[in-house]
Amino acid sequence: MSKNKNINTPVETAKVRDFCSKTKMIAIIAAVLVTVTIIGTIIRGLNVAIEFKGGTLITYQYTGDIDVNEAKNAISSIVTVPINVRSGESLESDAKELIISFTSEEGLTADKQTELTDALQAKFKDNAIELYDSNDVNPTTGSEFLLKCVVAVIFAAILIILYIAVRFRKIGGWTAGLCSVLALLHDLCAAFAANVLFGFEFNSNTVAVILTILGYSINNTIVIYDRIRENKTLMPKASLKEIINAGCSQSLTRSIRTSITTVGTMVALTIVVIISGYTSLLTFSVPLMVGLISGAYSSLFVAPVTWYAWETKRAAKGKAKKN
Repeated sequence: MSKNKNINTPVETAKVRDFCSKTKMIAIIAAVLVTVTIIGTIIRGLNVAIEFKGGTLITYQYTGDIDVNEAKNAISSIVTVPINVRSGESLESDAKELIISFTSEEGLTADKQTELTDALQAKFKDNAIELYDSNDVNPTTGSEFLLKCVVAVIFAAILIILYIAVRFRKIGGWTAGLCSVLALLHDLCAAFAANVLFGFEFNSNTVAVILTILGYSINNTIVIYDRIRENKTLMPKASLKEIINAGCSQSLTRSIRTSITTVGTMVALTIVVIISGYTSLLTFSVPLMVGLISGAYSSLFVAPVTWYAWETKRAAKGKAKKN
């Protein structure tokens, strides 16, 4: 604290930590994250759900218990493409559901559908299996939906930059806005890496995760920028580094508490999902949990520290030109 005695601030109870010196650590973590994501995608592949690339979705209702792996083996003898089979409970009745999805440009013919139903009924004679619903998803529709999602995220990023540029214009709004988007991309990359490494489908749950992280990460970053802006007024004699370090230090406890609350909720949800058997929700809870942890980290380090590095480099270039 002795090095901060020159800081003019009314009340400062938080221990000031040197966040701005962590640029190398941030760069290493970001590089590792990107590398893991790329290698994971190459090795495991990207499991895109049928709503994005087209295919067939079939739902059967049954009673009793069915082993999903046995059902998958029975289906694989008829449907030769890779399939995804999961079980759940119907929201409309007490019946259980067996949900089958696979990618196919041609869909499933009526004869194949009948053959598949007969095979499952013969395999599980005591489970009263009945066809509940069957849909073919057009790949064009899925592509359009994915494109709209991408456009929505890009549009949101532009609005974020404009908002931060106006609101925080006194502390270098444009660069602060661009660095907040960089932090957001860091968090989305973390969530995407979790999706790939766990072998989850890239589906509508993933889109929900992206939108949730977008709001959470930006909200966290704006709160910290607000602290930095206030400190600029309250600490007129302090350097930019001291102002940012003070703002991040003041926000550290709040960020930790918020993260414990939100991540704890996702941990509880994940445990309930695993116990109850609704494993399809894991594609939402697990990547979101990783994204929330990343968001707490990036709002304290990636956004303000990269912004500090940018401003410092720009100031050095300006000084060099004058000389």
